[in-house]
Amino acid sequence: MVAGVAGKETLLVLDNCEHVVEQVATVAARLLRAAPRVQILATSQEALRIEGEALWSVPPLDQEAAVELFVTRAGIEPDADVAEICARLDGLPLALELAATRMRVLTPRQLAERLDDRFRLLASGLRGAPARQQTLRAMIDWSWELLTEGEQVVLRRLAVHADGCTLEAAEEVCAEPGVDVLDLLARLVDRSLVVRVPGPEPRYRLLESVAAYCQERLAEAGERADVRLRHLRYHTRLAERSEPYLRGHEQRHTLARLDAETANLRTALETAVQLGAVGEAIRLVNAMAWYWVLRGRLGEGQQALEAALSITKPPPPSLSRSQSSDVAPSSNAAGSSSAGPSDVAPSSGVAPSVATASGVAEAKVWVVGLELLAGRARVPEPGLFEAIEEPAARARARWFAGFALFGYGDLSASRELVETSLAAFRELGDQWGTGAALNVLARYAAMRGDLAALRRDGERGQALFRKIGDRWGEMRAAENLGTLAEITGDYERASELRMEGLRMAEELGLWSSVSDALSRLGRIAMLTGDHTRAEDCHERARELARTQSNRPAEQFAEVGLALGARRQGRLDEAERRLRTWLGWVREVAGEPGTALILAELGFVAEQRGDAAAALELQLDGLAAARKVGDPRATALALEGLAGARAIGGRHEEAGLLLGKAAALRESVGAPLPPGERGDVHRITAAVEAALGPQALATALTRGAALPLEHLVPEAPGVPRDRLGPPSGQPGAPGVPR
Repeated sequence: MVAGVAGKETLLVLDNCEHVVEQVATVAARLLRAAPRVQILATSQEALRIEGEALWSVPPLDQEAAVELFVTRAGIEPDADVAEICARLDGLPLALELAATRMRVLTPRQLAERLDDRFRLLASGLRGAPARQQTLRAMIDWSWELLTEGEQVVLRRLAVHADGCTLEAAEEVCAEPGVDVLDLLARLVDRSLVVRVPGPEPRYRLLESVAAYCQERLAEAGERADVRLRHLRYHTRLAERSEPYLRGHEQRHTLARLDAETANLRTALETAVQLGAVGEAIRLVNAMAWYWVLRGRLGEGQQALEAALSITKPPPPSLSRSQSSDVAPSSNAAGSSSAGPSDVAPSSGVAPSVATASGVAEAKVWVVGLELLAGRARVPEPGLFEAIEEPAARARARWFAGFALFGYGDLSASRELVETSLAAFRELGDQWGTGAALNVLARYAAMRGDLAALRRDGERGQALFRKIGDRWGEMRAAENLGTLAEITGDYERASELRMEGLRMAEELGLWSSVSDALSRLGRIAMLTGDHTRAEDCHERARELARTQSNRPAEQFAEVGLALGARRQGRLDEAERRLRTWLGWVREVAGEPGTALILAELGFVAEQRGDAAAALELQLDGLAAARKVGDPRATALALEGLAGARAIGGRHEEAGLLLGKAAALRESVGAPLPPGERGDVHRITAAVEAALGPQALATALTRGAALPLEHLVPEAPGVPRDRLGPPSGQPGAPGVPR
């Protein structure tokens, strides 16, 4: 050979070298030394490892090329099902060629649904092709048989990971005495059986077809349950190590790390449930719960917690331990859902741990809190908090329950829990917990119009969160201080703080919080008369809330759209949007949201000239506002009542009510926002036209000084028309002078 190519510029192609790689390497090295003008192109699953070698990995086809190959071979048009097929077959040309032959009897949808059983499905190819290229299994068999025993051990154990793993995870889950996992992993990457995904922390993943094959090999080796338990325990420890860093300056990095491990963490929980690993299941979900809250994945978190709690209950007497632990085989990264005998219990003799009563109680608190945040009213079971042994965990549980309860009912239960947790956090020296509790207390202060407390608690919470670098906490503090600026009429500062909160929410990927921030920006725009921007912000917030299945955030945005519609004269649209949510708000959110919706519906009725409906709605709204104790909500209801009285001919009473509303707003330093002045100006103009300027001024002054009970009697049993007919008509009770 040397004589034939010596002195010539020659390209020599050596194909499929992997089964004789040592011999090929020897020949190639000798040839290149003897004939330096020769170049060799060698195809192999591993490098020849000779001097001057340059490696180029041949990747699978990209999605566009894979679709083109598949539709050309199958003679069909591309669609979403074809895209799914090509993605699940990893762009492997042979797999695509084999799958295309099935299009003679299957639709793309049918084929996609059968890919979980891909080796049986793709089991017939061209008769003239080499045996290793006739079926998908044969192709992977060929590569498998070329591996050393150690390489086979590591490769099949890697298959328990979903969507790849880090080197740390591989070294722990794939460990074997005398085996250097790092070295073997590098060799598997060189053979293109493992894909290295670059990044700050590189990940290693198997193509889906390779993973499916290795799952079968793992089961054949009798290792599946043991390796799955290793995977579970590693990811439980990972979640527990990560949990403290979700609070503080490492928050963003930790969120990204857990995002990358989402599929593995889900798989770990499936394993825990199927193997009856109660202790690991409870520890895992408790460690992950705050992550689910931050990410707005409330439904996923609730389902995970309930799945873990379900195995803390004893199985029915008719089921043995082994029967009850193998009732729901999991699907894995390869799409296989088969669970053989080795899935029932680990063969190593190391049993899964049991859950503590403290851990179970903590998980139950998380379930209740997630349901509340999702808009479903729940009450924590008595004694749950006392059952949590660790003081910091108990304080956080109380705080979370109070945080989630905010906005439900009269807020007393929420406030009691938060104040109790604040005392515990301060005793423990827990800065995050103290800041979190102060943030919620600032919201209470805003609700009752205590602006001094709102400023004090809001600024203290902000300072603590800035000190520890917790962006979620800073975002919440900016929200509270933005509310303060909004109430006091500093709309420029309020907008700045709302934008700051929005940026932090987007930076962290907290999409439920992004929705809330957009709605709050929409409110500022509406209050300053920018209805176009307000509608845009509220629409974006609503769509985002829907994608997150976040009912409270959706309601907040939808009510914002209703407020804007009414202020622009679209009364039918406003009423439709408000009535859509009234029942839910009454049942779930309680008086705070109910007061606003009833007031707005009352204004709709008043603008239509329906005095009776306006009066009934505003009286109901006033009752809700007074239960909340928010002077601004009470003032809004009184302004609405003034409108109802004005169109009913009770102009003097309307003037008194307007005076009381203005006094309430002044008492908390909350001027009437520009965007709200239209209602008061309209009602005031009607009263002035009926009474004259002097009588109006007198009524406003007197109304400001009168007790609310004198203006709106609320004695039990008083009928809805208790304020009587217009002045001067028979039976008019009048108003105390």
